[in-house]
Amino acid sequence: MEWMTRRARVLMTGLAAVAATASPAALAHDAAPAAQAAPQAAPQAAPAQAAAADVGTIDGIVAALYDVISGPAGQPRDWNRMRSLFAADARMVVVGPRPDGTVALRTLTVEDYIARNGKAFATTGFFEREVARTAEVFGQVAHVFSTYESRHAAGDAQPFQRGINSIQLVNDGERWWVVNLVWRAEDARLPLPERYLPRR
Repeated sequence: MEWMTRRARVLMTGLAAVAATASPAALAHDAAPAAQAAPQAAPQAAPAQAAAADVGTIDGIVAALYDVISGPAGQPRDWNRMRSLFAADARMVVVGPRPDGTVALRTLTVEDYIARNGKAFATTGFFEREVARTAEVFGQVAHVFSTYESRHAAGDAQPFQRGINSIQLVNDGERWWVVNLVWRAEDARLPLPERYLPRR
């Protein structure tokens, strides 16, 4: 599910410059996060109730992550559904270059993401989808390296942005949880390698 960006997520993956720019590209997977982190919202006390289909499998929770942040301008997102995917102290981290070429990161809670993107999604369409994936699983721990494409409309021929969502997952014996989500958009100096692109 961005999940959470310039990730608009997001989820999915984009959030650091939302307050500083009106560019739609900043709505979820911004490639130039601010150097200083914003004050952090209090961690959520308890996750919302999740749908079994969303959290029963790795495929399900990744699909839900992308789905929950996507939609046309003005369509309310189901933020409780998004909350239900993440562990209580989960973090979302956007990584990207500063104007001087150095690299910065910004750490967000799920509530930070919701606060930053709720208003933006009211006026700008944002659709993010997974186009390729590599994954490693060991028992109850999984790491998904998910290549994303972001569009302003579902039917846009070309994405305005691509990048990688690095999703860390844990299964508690009953369901999967997102415990960390880190994303980085590609840019002129850091294009996506062939191994992370869809196979032709």
